[in-house]
Amino acid sequence: MTTFEQLRSVIADTLGVPEQSIFETSDSNSISVWDSIGHVNLMMALEQTFDVQLDVEIFPQLTSVESILTYLREQGVAG
Repeated sequence: MTTFEQLRSVIADTLGVPEQSIFETSDSNSISVWDSIGHVNLMMALEQTFDVQLDVEIFPQLTSVESILTYLREQGVAG
């Protein structure tokens, strides 16, 4: 399973949307339920799933699938 596939699953489970509706170009503007509460829940799910620590200061930067994937790669999570 690729990092994108794992991320897509985490987003779908956390936000309650179908995996098929999440693409590498998806972001908080294209997924209507990705609101502020959903975002915090997603950040916690990312920490658990990918075993990373997210500082609250980085939360505003991680509002798209692409930015999350980039961040995970920078943290040494396989691409």
